Amino acid sequence: MSFLAWIVVGIIAGIVAKAIMPGWRSEPNSFIGTMLLGIFGAVVGGWLWNAFFNAPGATGINLGSLLVSIVGSIVLIGIGRLLQRAA
Repeated sequence: MSFLAWIVVGIIAGIVAKAIMPGWRSEPNSFIGTMLLGIFGAVVGGWLWNAFFNAPGATGINLGSLLVSIVGSIVLIGIGRLLQRAA
């Protein structure tokens, strides 16, 4: 994916993931934090998709990439919440 595609998908995925899992104070509340959550979610989601289905995950600005990125962002929010509880 191009740099611009990562940003666009990251913004959308971060917003949707935070809407699905409304949150705790440790989650990023700024625009940049939400975008980074979505971008890292795309990386995590793409890695998980590739590991389980042996197919590329986030490949551009399309519905499949967006869904993979949202799932990855939700996974990151869940991991963050587990780590916060453990601390």
